[in-house]
Amino acid sequence: MKKLIFRKITKDTLAFFLLISIILGSIVWVIQAVNYLDYVTQDGHGLKTYFLFTLFSFPKIISKLIPFVFFIALFFTLINYETKNELYVLWANGISKLEFINKILVISIFVLLFQIFFSAFLSPFTQYKARLFLKDSNIDFFTVLIKEGKFINVVEGLTIFIDKKNSDKNFTNIFIDDSSKNQQKMIYAKKGEIIENNKKKIFILNNGQILNREKSKFNIFQFEEINFDLSNYTTNTILEPKIQEIESTQLLSCYSNLYRQLFVNQENYNFSCEKSILKEIKQELLKRFYKPFYIPVVALISCLLILIPKSNIRYNKSKNITFLLGFFVLVISESMLRYSTTSNLFFLFYLMTPFLILISTYFFIKQRNNV
Repeated sequence: MKKLIFRKITKDTLAFFLLISIILGSIVWVIQAVNYLDYVTQDGHGLKTYFLFTLFSFPKIISKLIPFVFFIALFFTLINYETKNELYVLWANGISKLEFINKILVISIFVLLFQIFFSAFLSPFTQYKARLFLKDSNIDFFTVLIKEGKFINVVEGLTIFIDKKNSDKNFTNIFIDDSSKNQQKMIYAKKGEIIENNKKKIFILNNGQILNREKSKFNIFQFEEINFDLSNYTTNTILEPKIQEIESTQLLSCYSNLYRQLFVNQENYNFSCEKSILKEIKQELLKRFYKPFYIPVVALISCLLILIPKSNIRYNKSKNITFLLGFFVLVISESMLRYSTTSNLFFLFYLMTPFLILISTYFFIKQRNNV
């Protein structure tokens, strides 16, 4: 009988947890997808790249929502049980509150492992894949972004000004600034056309001049037709992987070597493993592997709801306090993470906090109910 009851508790909690995760995750994903439209409207990437990039960001969203969603799911599941007198049924069947709390903690441990899997492995993998989509894509919407009388600088090291746009790929009075640190290069053409050749974008320029300036020397060349290869230029979008997109194994290896002040072979990493980012790596590892330990803490805080039955006049007040307390712990877990690497004292305090809250809350419930 007890197994059936505990199985129902687990099923109801996890089902509600998955439902809220999908709903909230989808809402956040849509909002974030709108923000990512800049990759199309400003950086010139195609819709396929945009869709894949936003799609592969979904695990990151779920990873961030898991602690809060699990707390909400468990909180309202316990309220629903109390409202339907199902908690009373548990106690009537000989299930002690201590057994119930232990079962909730077991469920929270499974969610904790689920969170670590997402934050430490799946999310970095999908974020890195999303970054590769940007890196490997061409500027599909380059021609669409070209407007009359507007400077276009969607690619690095290149600025284009079009006086008149005749069609999607034909232009009149074209000015191109292809300057670098060591050389200034300006191109003017009366006409131009953009064509695609073997997945390359070629700007065919007609009847114009090229002005080169290197140091104090000026050179002017006349041309009837030249091909200006746009494929040689990269987008202004950040293409290098960020810390949160790096595999956990690489971060652990880099942190270990830097911490022990060993020589780091950059060829073993797809990011700059330097001592200047040691604190960032440490914070990222804490977020992936240690922050999920706050999940059992908020799970136990939710169990404060079993202390007072709904018939008690203080029940509504108890619900509000329990919710605020759980929400406060989640905010604290996020806030303390930002300062966890500022000093050894903050680091130690961050490590101890979840266990101190967990132990104190557990003994508080046990003493309050004499279980």
